[in-house]
Amino acid sequence: MLLEEGFQVTSVDASDKMLKYALKERWERRKEEPFDRWVIEEANWLTLEKDLEKPGDGFDAVICLGNSFAHLPDFKGDQSDHKLALRNIASMVRPGGVLVIDHRNYDHILATGCAPPGKNIYYKSDLTKDITTSVLLVNNKAHMVTLDYTVQVPPTEAGADPELSKFRLSYYPHRLEAFTALLKGAFQGKCQHSVLGDFQPYTPGQAHVPCYFIHVVKKTG
Repeated sequence: MLLEEGFQVTSVDASDKMLKYALKERWERRKEEPFDRWVIEEANWLTLEKDLEKPGDGFDAVICLGNSFAHLPDFKGDQSDHKLALRNIASMVRPGGVLVIDHRNYDHILATGCAPPGKNIYYKSDLTKDITTSVLLVNNKAHMVTLDYTVQVPPTEAGADPELSKFRLSYYPHRLEAFTALLKGAFQGKCQHSVLGDFQPYTPGQAHVPCYFIHVVKKTG
């Protein structure tokens, strides 16, 4: 979408499978100038400064959406990997540039044991039949949230019965207040921070419960 809107884009991922999807898309649309200039690199958040050469003082915008960051586990139990990754990501943003990063509404999940009931903003959640939520506690602290999805897949042939597809995803449950603190630490406090709920204005305690929190951080120094 960014390429189609005329932006110059650099995409990075640590997954070979995801990189293959991007490279295939670039090749198939190579005759379009923005896609021909699309930079795709293999990079890890924990070694980002070594893996990726940033342009000048950095990128105008760094975007990490789709609850991607929550897939980074906390094996050490002190969130040191989270802090390192966010420092590396913040280092890619030029002064005056922005970081846009999100995570699921884990505050609601941990409080209720269920995912928020609203429509998911990233995929066709109307196909979801059921989501079972499990929470792993370590030293009485939420350490991992596992969501087991049962998705009703429409039939490919007329008259056929729909199929049920099951899969499991596990995440680190970032709470809104704690993740905000991590972000401000990554920018050493030199930032302006705001939060959206499902890309809409968000006020703590509001009636509508968002599925995702989107953090917008402008680098001021």
